Amino acid sequence: MRWVLPPLGTALLKIAALAFVLLYLAPIAISAALYASQTRGDWRSADRSSTGLLPPAATHPGAIVRIFSARTVSWRGIIATHSWIVVKDAGASAYQRFDYTAWGQPIWIDRFVPDGRWFGSVPDTIVAADGAAAEAMIPRIRETIRTYRYAQPGDYTVWPGPNSNTFVAAVMSAVPEMAASLPATAIGKDFPYDGRWIGLTPSRTGLRLNLGGYVGLTVGWVEGLEVNLLGAVAGLDLRRPALKLPALGRLGW
Repeated sequence: MRWVLPPLGTALLKIAALAFVLLYLAPIAISAALYASQTRGDWRSADRSSTGLLPPAATHPGAIVRIFSARTVSWRGIIATHSWIVVKDAGASAYQRFDYTAWGQPIWIDRFVPDGRWFGSVPDTIVAADGAAAEAMIPRIRETIRTYRYAQPGDYTVWPGPNSNTFVAAVMSAVPEMAASLPATAIGKDFPYDGRWIGLTPSRTGLRLNLGGYVGLTVGWVEGLEVNLLGAVAGLDLRRPALKLPALGRLGW
């Protein structure tokens, strides 16, 4: 006996396939075409100088917290971004930058210029806090970094995590008043850094269901609606209406 999908089931399957192509495959293809159209030199000699996104630390007395995200190295930048954290205590004359990488000790401190280009890519500012608000965040940021559970050599995993975006997402979860979300291109941000498959979103404004970073669903006021398929995220920004697409990121206001 042959099993045949009813008409409604066939229609839903076709809609799901079309949605997958439009929301996942097409954005990745467009990003790949854009990457191919650009002239790039050797990533090892790429520009990593300051972008001027931070005021001079020595002349800025207040506390500062920043989270930056930039396209990652080489062809991986087609689909992914690298995120990092920068802090400055009140009265301090220098910034501290924290990165989580695949080489050496996973957590690097001051390995790179605080607001530097990431191997040629100019970063976007994801979180910006100054003064008293930043000062209140910094102790929890430092404590989360100090106690991060994936801090040993060999813990870093490019996909599905824990990677640089997992590390930053864990810090953002410890400081929910940041009220921000990493971009859809931050592959690894949905890896369950706390070991839980269901729980609150980092902003504490919604819920997140996650199966090892491979598949997940996020619904929150700050994070919006996000569907994670194999690390690629598509969804909607509800606060500031926009599409979230894998490889391309946020398209909206």
